[in-house]
Amino acid sequence: MSASDIVVAITGASGVQYGRRLVDVLLQAGRTVHLVISPAATQVCFEELGLSVNLEQFEPQHFLEKELDPATLARLKYHHYQDFNAGIASGSFRTAGMVICPCSMGTLGSLANGMSTNLIHRVADVHLKERRKIVIVPRETPLSSIQLENMKRLVDAGAVILPAMPGFYLRPESIDDLIDFIVSRICDHLDVEVNLTKRWGDPTR
Repeated sequence: MSASDIVVAITGASGVQYGRRLVDVLLQAGRTVHLVISPAATQVCFEELGLSVNLEQFEPQHFLEKELDPATLARLKYHHYQDFNAGIASGSFRTAGMVICPCSMGTLGSLANGMSTNLIHRVADVHLKERRKIVIVPRETPLSSIQLENMKRLVDAGAVILPAMPGFYLRPESIDDLIDFIVSRICDHLDVEVNLTKRWGDPTR
């Protein structure tokens, strides 16, 4: 446990590539990542990536896009979505923040209404009550008034709503560029130094 640890939750919205890339970037930045994946997210993994993820016998290297050395991979701590005994379920477990990427509207609605029916909900609730950084990355369109109200409730509670809306002013040349745009913005809010994309007004890149 360290104040530099970061929790990453991946839920059942389109855009699982964002979450998988985020985990890889955080690990390579030297952070310890506590990963929680919802059952619905495994369905998205298969539909979008052709990747089968077994939550009961999770294999970190199988999930990650890039092969990592053993020391880096050791910093990835997997927690089952039903394991309320996990350290991250307690406010006494220190972290540098949490990211839900992508965040489904079902998860967002649960958080906005204080429901804790799985570990992802509970850890998010902990970060809100402890006034720690929590970044929520919704990926849905269009948005109903209920969904917008839920987002406002979470912002009022201290969360950052960072929709998966990549910018095009950097003239992306690939899908990877669009993914890195969002991952870079998430890292900014976590105070994690990365060098994934050019920044607006930066003449050096």
